[in-house]
Amino acid sequence: MRAALGNAEFRTVWLAEAQSTIGDQLTTVALALLVYHRTGSALFAALAYALTFLPALAGGLGLAQLADHFPRRTVLAGSAAVQAVFVGVMAIPGMPLLPLCVLVVFARLAGAPSNAAQNALTREIFDDDELYLRSQDIRGITMNTAMLLGLACGGFLVTAAGASVALALDAATFAISAVALHRWVAARPAADNGDGRWFGAIRWVAGQRRLRILLGLSWLVGLAVIPEGLVAPLAREIGAPDQAVGWLLAADPLGFVAGVFLMSRYFSGRTRLRALGVLAIVPTACLLVFFVQPELVVSLVVLATAGAAGAYIVTVGASFITGVPNELRGGAGGLYRTGLRVAQGVGVALGGAVAEWAGSATTAITIAGAAGVVLGIPLAVSWARLQRNETGTAGGI
Repeated sequence: MRAALGNAEFRTVWLAEAQSTIGDQLTTVALALLVYHRTGSALFAALAYALTFLPALAGGLGLAQLADHFPRRTVLAGSAAVQAVFVGVMAIPGMPLLPLCVLVVFARLAGAPSNAAQNALTREIFDDDELYLRSQDIRGITMNTAMLLGLACGGFLVTAAGASVALALDAATFAISAVALHRWVAARPAADNGDGRWFGAIRWVAGQRRLRILLGLSWLVGLAVIPEGLVAPLAREIGAPDQAVGWLLAADPLGFVAGVFLMSRYFSGRTRLRALGVLAIVPTACLLVFFVQPELVVSLVVLATAGAAGAYIVTVGASFITGVPNELRGGAGGLYRTGLRVAQGVGVALGGAVAEWAGSATTAITIAGAAGVVLGIPLAVSWARLQRNETGTAGGI
């Protein structure tokens, strides 16, 4: 990890992403509280929360193509600058709710090409496979930690200083990122030289068996995150106090951070690649423990273990981006990220529906675990066969 952090370009991209992530969480909290205080409606507060991520899904496939058609430094810096303007306007005290919601949609849409450019540019910065994988380990640890910090501090900041201050801080993080990215990231030409076809990356990925399997392995996360959507009824069902809801929510991301660190510290990229299929099954297999309705401590250990095993997703993402030609990585990265988010959203929704039907959160989580194992085994077998058939031409990760 120290070797990856030794690269000045990567440090700039990494720090820009980290501070913007914290700022985004401040905006999420500020918007939800602002809408709730003005309307008194839990429904409107929930819809406002949904607005913070739905545009990323809508723009993930289309706007991600910009990361291939234009220089990636320009896309990153320009996206950050546009978001700084939108969020800065949101920070004006007394801003009406309707313009506020419209602005958050545009701000999140502006972030869609940035995410794709970030992944593709990092792969350009590191031509060494191991260093690139370590850089993704660092990003995985940092982004999860930043999200926890932003959400944890957001409520205190909004309560103490007001929503406008929180939004102004978010705008400042984007402005700083725009300047830093333009100044300390090297200029590179557009990856496809402006000749690429729109959605060409998606068509190319669809024809690659290796990448299709990696997409399938990533989508298993949609089942592993189901407990996050059921923490309130889960806590009640296992006889835990109300404050345990926060602990249950934190167990998975904290386990993930620990898992990424341990994998990065003790296992090479090649070893992680060979074990990828098996590792992808472990997070959902852990959920089978909920069949016995474990007490709080056991539940926390199970969720943390599932989160640690979920660190496999870093290797999946790195291997996916590495397997795509540079001129298609922006569009392909948008496909990967959008698929991952859709899988998580659909998984949580299905988990809630099953819990409602069964009248039990632990039953829904157990079913999710069983489904993950059943769906994961064929993917793991396919991945193992693919690894055996490859002659080493794919190399590294």
